[in-house]
Amino acid sequence: MTGNKVEINDIYQIRSVASPKIVPKSNTVTYLVTELDEEKNNYSTNLYKNEAGSSTRLTYKHERISNVVHSPDGGVTLFIGTSEDDKQQVFLLNTDGGEREQLTEEADGVNSAFFSEDGETVFYHVSSEPEGDGKENNEGEKDKKPEPVIIDRMKYKADSTGVHKEKYQSVKTIGLITRESRTLLAGDENYELVETFGDTLVYTSDRSEHPDFNFNQRLFIKSGKEAAKEIDFGEGTVMDAEVSPDGTKLLLTTMGREFRNATHAVISVYDIGDSDLRDLTGHLDKPVGDFAATDAQQSVETTPAKWISNEDFVFVLSDSGSVNLHKGNTNGKISPLYEGRQHVTGMDATESCVAFTLSAPTSPGELYKYEFESENIEVLTSHNAEYVNRTELIEPEAIQYRSEDGTKIDGWFMKPYGFTDNEKYPMITNIHGGPHAFYANTFFHEMQVLAARGCAVLYVNPRGSHSYSQAFVDAVRGDYGNGDYKDIMAGVDYITDKYPWIDQENLGVTGGSYGGFMTNWIVGHTDRFKAAVTQRSISNWISFRGVSDIGYYFTDWQIQADLDDVEKLWHHSPLKYVDEMNTPLLIIHSERDFRCPMEQAEQLYIALKYQQKDTRFIRYPEASHNLSRTGRPNLRVERLHHITDWFARYLD
Repeated sequence: MTGNKVEINDIYQIRSVASPKIVPKSNTVTYLVTELDEEKNNYSTNLYKNEAGSSTRLTYKHERISNVVHSPDGGVTLFIGTSEDDKQQVFLLNTDGGEREQLTEEADGVNSAFFSEDGETVFYHVSSEPEGDGKENNEGEKDKKPEPVIIDRMKYKADSTGVHKEKYQSVKTIGLITRESRTLLAGDENYELVETFGDTLVYTSDRSEHPDFNFNQRLFIKSGKEAAKEIDFGEGTVMDAEVSPDGTKLLLTTMGREFRNATHAVISVYDIGDSDLRDLTGHLDKPVGDFAATDAQQSVETTPAKWISNEDFVFVLSDSGSVNLHKGNTNGKISPLYEGRQHVTGMDATESCVAFTLSAPTSPGELYKYEFESENIEVLTSHNAEYVNRTELIEPEAIQYRSEDGTKIDGWFMKPYGFTDNEKYPMITNIHGGPHAFYANTFFHEMQVLAARGCAVLYVNPRGSHSYSQAFVDAVRGDYGNGDYKDIMAGVDYITDKYPWIDQENLGVTGGSYGGFMTNWIVGHTDRFKAAVTQRSISNWISFRGVSDIGYYFTDWQIQADLDDVEKLWHHSPLKYVDEMNTPLLIIHSERDFRCPMEQAEQLYIALKYQQKDTRFIRYPEASHNLSRTGRPNLRVERLHHITDWFARYLD
């Protein structure tokens, strides 16, 4: 071995390089760098610019900034940062650096913002309670008496934020010279302005007579004083929209509803003149955008597609375990632009180049630039170079095998740190969440930690995983614990048959969210594993339906059953099989997890303890469903210590 093995505390050394933005009329690219602060026990995101291969830091305040946008002339940058009263507001900064200036003073903060086409106005989004709904007294907040929250809707809470009052997103503008703001779009619906050009607005609305059962946006285009015209793209949501340089076409990235949340995102082109809408990427049978699971990326703001001429565009595609760059044309021609075993985490493009951030299995990520004319690739930054050079990172082996029914499954396998041929090693299978996320050719600190602790590591993309065909992604719905379970177990068979040095008497399994469900399911259906760790899991679909922030529709979509079919909900519930759970099981859960609420872990723990089975329950305060990715740094460290200690205790 030539370097240090990976340690849990390495999260404080790894930098996330994300969200590249090309400054107009220049060769400058800005990007965000996020670091974990061990002393303050939080995160800090700052803005950098790269010019001629040299990087300069532009912001220094300890905060999380986001939504970086450059003015059309390239002279001014706006971003959302934290004001003195701890609200998210729009700030302006000279692109060359200097003191920033606060532009907005919204009582409820700002969600997102961008410049008008002439650069004289900023459009921005705010979310606020309906008028007269108890928002008039914000003074002395800490001295206020507690008040009940009146709930009339089913969508009344969300992971991380918890129970909330009903709010609607509106669109406002503010002049850079006058500093006067006005409301542009507002009402009892959520508006989102997705593009502007000249006096034309392109925006979405989720207005519905049945908001609890509405998961669609409607898309409108409005020019001047003309009435708004609807662009009918079908059911679903708008991920992005961008007008062509000549103002004649819109490039739309949308996610439909045919397969509910398993539906592929696609790019279409809309001709503004004749209202023609044409699908450009559906025939690829792969999703546009980035759906990869990772624990090292922070402050990622993905642009799915960018015009580079009036007819050509660049886009991001999740494809068979990688996220790559492709080039498209409005005539339907699609071709790879830059692809490989890699994970493009963000991109921006002009007529001459693409700036993108890229991670790979042994690289946490850097900023790159691709020149169209020369086809030259240049690495612009080295924020993680020192860490990579001094650390022994394990390169995963890409594998492919067939499941029980012949379905091809992709996966990765890591040998343990310090591997030698004459020893036996335990193996841990790690299962991703979603289920419509996917493991990718990307850096994953958790996998490196497990390998550094002397374990082989297997992670695969069972049916339901994104980056594959629509049929493959959809195949898990209504079939949890069947085909997906067989896919994972076939992977264990494949790799243990291939490598006899894997100790089949010392196998572990873990996973979070859907991966936690699957961990629970596995230990209820086989004794093959010697130890297991379930994280932020689902154990009971019947109760999940009523307590999760997404439960009442997620169970309909994924299990394809409601309370009229309790038998099916119970059949797919791991709790039903607790009598067969003999594997020592560590249960990890977060107190503020509203996606898979704490009661899911509590039920499983009590059921196991009641039968005097080997289990332990760890509850994490001040943590949501995203503990492993964006939780308090000390809790992320503690989580990995508990996982590795549990496996060390049971795997010889």
